[in-house]
Amino acid sequence: MKRNTLAGLLTFWRNWHFRLLPDSTVKMRFCSPWRNMGASVTARPPDTTMYAVSADSRGVDTVVGLLADVVLQPCLTDEELEMTRMAVQFELENLNMRPDPEPLLTEMIHEAAYRGNTVGLHRFCPPENIARIDREVLHSYLRSYYTPERMVLAGVGVEHEHLVESATRHLLGAQPAWGDAGPVAVDRSVAQYTGGIVKLERDMSNVSLGPTPIPELTHIMVGLESCSFLEDDFIPFAVLNMMMGGGGSFSAGGPGKGMFSRLYLNVLNRHHWMYNATSYHHSYEDTGLLCIHASANPRQVREMVEIITKEFILMGGTVDVVELERAKTQLMSMLMMNLESRPVIFEDVGRQVLATHSRKLPHELCALIRDVKPEDIKRVAVKMLRGKPAVAALGDLNGLPSYEHIQAALSSRDGRLPRTYRLFR
Repeated sequence: MKRNTLAGLLTFWRNWHFRLLPDSTVKMRFCSPWRNMGASVTARPPDTTMYAVSADSRGVDTVVGLLADVVLQPCLTDEELEMTRMAVQFELENLNMRPDPEPLLTEMIHEAAYRGNTVGLHRFCPPENIARIDREVLHSYLRSYYTPERMVLAGVGVEHEHLVESATRHLLGAQPAWGDAGPVAVDRSVAQYTGGIVKLERDMSNVSLGPTPIPELTHIMVGLESCSFLEDDFIPFAVLNMMMGGGGSFSAGGPGKGMFSRLYLNVLNRHHWMYNATSYHHSYEDTGLLCIHASANPRQVREMVEIITKEFILMGGTVDVVELERAKTQLMSMLMMNLESRPVIFEDVGRQVLATHSRKLPHELCALIRDVKPEDIKRVAVKMLRGKPAVAALGDLNGLPSYEHIQAALSSRDGRLPRTYRLFR
């Protein structure tokens, strides 16, 4: 399958799930008893395609049967194909119109960091690929990636033996709709971090969807390579990300929401013209990316970039014990609060088993978080700062420093951008 056709295929497939099922028996099984069981069905494919069902525990066999039908017996009718093409087209149009630039910036920073490979490829379907994706392309994708060794069935609040019996009944030996063509060569490329810059000039002065105008902002995201979630440094990076924190210039709540994180104290509290400063950590099986997203008026882009580079340099400096303990406590609190929800638990179980073939329990993760020392934070930050930066820029970019200047700032002691002089203004 060609790479340019694969680009965005998951966007297409995400808009497909849980449409017309193969026969009326399955449709009736989906529509009638499930209402009585209070079933909630979702399908979400970011880096992993996940089919999640929440229902009464008495319906485990029905749940597994439905999942088996949806995963292995999709209809892929011409009508569904056309409906999905329309849904993808709408999603792309909405992406360019929405005032929140986060999804687009995330796409751009990955493209800059991993130029032309793995997680740097397009996540959203390019417009020119919408018409190319047909039944044959989808069957080829499913034949390659929907194989038993790449699947995990996870359940929470259900007896293990009962789940195994249902899986044996509905999944063992089941023939998928796309047939069995034998072993298929799957792309197992390892992510290659390249660094670089991706810029998108855009008029952001009219993005308001209502009568209240939204200030015209330029959005910058600067990132550096971190580590994969399989490495020991993953936990220190998670604590570092929590320590940086950040958010918008307006955020309801108090200290529990991270108002004492570095990006709040050092950036948003000191520079009133900064509208946003937030730290993000993306971690994958073979790589990771820690980045800071900031937004401000186009006239102050240079100052904003310099503030970001200074914060990156400060990561490799002295770590206050109080702020470290606060970040660790907040990370553990967030972990435990999320795991109070059963849908989050079985998503956590499925993802961990799929990636590592085992699952770390919450108390094990909390013990690893508690063991993080100030020298661990400094060590991973210094190592991260040795790499090339990835930069994504969206909006009015007239005042954006060059990539070479941003790289020089991140290689300096204080994070300052090189000074430029102009003979004419």
